[in-house]
Amino acid sequence: MFNKVLVANRGEIAVRIIKACQELKVKTVAIYSDVDKKAPHAQMADESIGLGDPTPIESYLNIPKIIKIAQKVNADGIHPGYGFLAENPDFAQSCNDVNIKFIGPSPKVISLMGDKIAAKKTMQNAGVPVIPGYHGVNQDDESLIKEGKKIGFPLLVKAAAGGGGKGMRIVHSENTLAESIESSKRESASAFGDNTIFLEKYLNKPRHIEFQILADEYGNTIHLFERECSIQRRHQKIIEESPSPVMTPSLRKKMGESAVAAAKAVGYSNAGTVEFMVDGDKNYYFMEMNTRLQVEHPITEMTTGIDLAKWQLRIASGEKLTLKQNDLYQRGHAIECRIYAEDPANGFLPSIGRLEKVEPPKGPNVRDDSGIVTGLEITSYYDPMLSKIVTYSENREENINKMIWALSRYIVMGVTTNISFLKKVIEHSEFKKGNITTHFIENYFEDWTIAKDGLPIEAIISLAVYDSMHKKTKDMVRYKEVDPHSPWKHVGRWRVGGEEV
Repeated sequence: MFNKVLVANRGEIAVRIIKACQELKVKTVAIYSDVDKKAPHAQMADESIGLGDPTPIESYLNIPKIIKIAQKVNADGIHPGYGFLAENPDFAQSCNDVNIKFIGPSPKVISLMGDKIAAKKTMQNAGVPVIPGYHGVNQDDESLIKEGKKIGFPLLVKAAAGGGGKGMRIVHSENTLAESIESSKRESASAFGDNTIFLEKYLNKPRHIEFQILADEYGNTIHLFERECSIQRRHQKIIEESPSPVMTPSLRKKMGESAVAAAKAVGYSNAGTVEFMVDGDKNYYFMEMNTRLQVEHPITEMTTGIDLAKWQLRIASGEKLTLKQNDLYQRGHAIECRIYAEDPANGFLPSIGRLEKVEPPKGPNVRDDSGIVTGLEITSYYDPMLSKIVTYSENREENINKMIWALSRYIVMGVTTNISFLKKVIEHSEFKKGNITTHFIENYFEDWTIAKDGLPIEAIISLAVYDSMHKKTKDMVRYKEVDPHSPWKHVGRWRVGGEEV
């Protein structure tokens, strides 16, 4: 096992990795930018080293600076978390060049799976179903238009080098194909420095279902079942669950086998995720492979009892995978909701400010993976995700009720969040029925506004208490200085219905 691991990330994933290391008695090193000095991950590690300038390119994306820090503190491993440098083959190679173990797959595999076109060709050769489309080298508009007509409409134009919805266009007719190709290329070049695109058949009633895999460096590979990730905004997940409500035993077996085949086809090692699209007829197709730990990994941990972060460390340190496929099973149901500092009523625009109060819900089988505390400043430098609330119950119906309960009691003050929005989505009758697709938000919540529901009653009460006490404290100080005989000097405690609290 490692002696010391540098966590090259921030927020809740850095906290998660640090906790896993601590449980394995591995020393940890946190890195932080100027605005993250008081963040939980920087406070809980054995060592914390500042990165300075908070801009991503000068902090969490600065490979030479991070490598230099790792060498200085004698770290023998670097965990990239997710986002930032997690899927950067140059970073993985830089770690290898200085004999520091990159806790993830090889640079070669990261590079191959990061190229969407090359990845799909590899999967086709491995016998894994791939969405019909065009993944060729001819990138001139004329060739792309010709291939698009062959596929038929509607179809998707997608960036080969990216993700997160950037460069993606839905084309419903030949009339808008040329324009969509041109705009997709522009956005892809701007976001990823590469304007290569590909075309895919657009699926009816599409679901986004992914399979978690673990593979060691000795060729042993298993899957840990599926996660339903269809509830998305701007092509990014906000609610995930496991098991998927659409899954059948036979479909799970086929997709699980395809996920393992995909990992073996590229010689994969460590934790990863094979992502599929499933249409309304339950046909499934390979979409991409994420060569890292996923944001939604806790729901797999809850339903399998397997600690994925610890297994990442074990595999990277050279241990063999002792878990056997036939010994694994899913139990119960888990849901994860991503808490974002954003305004759903305003196009999900990020919100910034100081967190005046943070109070997550507490209860049996309620897990809060968080990178925030009261007093922390939320800035515009990084992704607006604050935390993830995860609930677990014996079945889906009970777990939906548990998540509604948890969201109703999750208090974050100081910035606008999506908590009320998440609660409304989970309360929706079609969600409860399991009738969900990747278009769920746009189909049912296009005109949603927070003003219709407001804050949870618990948040309103807490805010009233906070404002009252905060105002009274300031008034007492001010009146003590100005008027020593002020009645504010003798005021009692705040009262509700005559009872002192």
